[in-house]
Amino acid sequence: MNSVMTEEILVNVTPQETRVAVVENGMLQELLIERSANRGLVGNIYKGKVKRVLPGMQAAFIDIGLDRAAFLHVSELIQSDNDAEVSEDITKLLHEGKEIVVQVIKDELGTKGARLTSHITIPSRYLVLMPGTSHVGISQRIEEEAERNRLKEILIENQEGEQGYIIRTAAEGAGEQELKRDVLFLKKLWARVETRIKSAKCPSLIYEDLSLELRMARDMAAHKIEKIRIDSFSIYEKTRQFLHEFAPELEKRLEHYVGGRPLFDVYNIEDEIQKALHREVPLKSGGYLIIDQTEAMTTIDVNTGAFVGHRNLEETIFRTNLEASTALARQLRLRNLGGIIIIDFIDMKDEDHKRQVLRSLEKALEHDYAKTNISEVSSLGLVEMTRKRTRESLEHVLCEACPTCDGRGSIKTAQTVCFEIFREIMRAARAYEASKLLVLASQNVVDCLLDEEANSVAELEAFLEKPIKFQVESLYAQEQFDVVLM
Repeated sequence: MNSVMTEEILVNVTPQETRVAVVENGMLQELLIERSANRGLVGNIYKGKVKRVLPGMQAAFIDIGLDRAAFLHVSELIQSDNDAEVSEDITKLLHEGKEIVVQVIKDELGTKGARLTSHITIPSRYLVLMPGTSHVGISQRIEEEAERNRLKEILIENQEGEQGYIIRTAAEGAGEQELKRDVLFLKKLWARVETRIKSAKCPSLIYEDLSLELRMARDMAAHKIEKIRIDSFSIYEKTRQFLHEFAPELEKRLEHYVGGRPLFDVYNIEDEIQKALHREVPLKSGGYLIIDQTEAMTTIDVNTGAFVGHRNLEETIFRTNLEASTALARQLRLRNLGGIIIIDFIDMKDEDHKRQVLRSLEKALEHDYAKTNISEVSSLGLVEMTRKRTRESLEHVLCEACPTCDGRGSIKTAQTVCFEIFREIMRAARAYEASKLLVLASQNVVDCLLDEEANSVAELEAFLEKPIKFQVESLYAQEQFDVVLM
């Protein structure tokens, strides 16, 4: 009998960042993070006023209420293939003091103001609304002609008035009801924007791109969510009002969490986040996964570990691979790993076992919101798959390259560093005059020099006929050292 899938959304809010955890059957499956300092202005819509027209640059500076005036080029104001016509149009279309509705397409940078466009677009999960046009476009990444036609037909049937759409890549495979829900969402949202445009003073912010918790509410509306728990009352209220207007069926599932313990601690989310940053993932059976993320691809190696099957080796391998297929599907979502993924399952001889493991992987990936494609098991026992990149991986959001190992994932041993020090001492002694030498290094390296390599140090002192002293530098990483001539 199939167990019922329960899905909960947990929202943890601090002034610095918002974190959204997707929990299925009590286990963390996905984590989204948005930091306040990184939000920027891109996507925001403003009612602005022309501050200055620059005919020579075919551009204008627009006051949108920020410290610096924003920049609007004529190419973002009108579309024309005739340069002479464009040159004349900038002064005809804009004049100082004119009010204009614009959208930010590039954030402020240094002393430069934001870049603007007057071609407004508003995204939803599957669509991008283009008010004022009846055009229906589709992402070039949706390659299958039948699917392109199906999606276009649905949009054309539900199109009203001067509202055009771009069908996003994420819409591939989406049902008619999901697309209709997006059309309705965008229709309501644009109606609210139009009302603001008419009533707002100039300059002012008309529409701010949705924050993480509201994007979550918008995108999850089609899913069977049991609860949405938010630990901030102000964000809870903001989300409640948003759901009331755009997804009323979810409003009754929204809850303000007021428990004594932190929300993420109650669900053990913090521990799961730390585990998701580890290279090794243990399996319940005693086996484990090794996940390596590089720029080109992600590789996942499946190992049996201490798992010994009750029948034979082939059965042990099969059971480990089955468990691994479910575990790695969760890790792909949790770590948000995208692009090319190579899975090295333990070699299986039985063709039926191979098919079952692949089916298990496909089934586990059914709950993934990102589009995935899986190949057959290759002659080398590898499974190649792709997962659509939707945002930065968890590791890229939370981590940076290790300054000690320079992103290699490993550091030189203390003994290796000792040998480097010996070579550096020889170079320095040959090139410069000194009565003695001082070596500055980390604790581990100095310990190695005075213990395992003590004989080597004595021989080097005898050869140079100069004493060598050692000093621990607590702030030095293991690979760092200095040889000082005294």
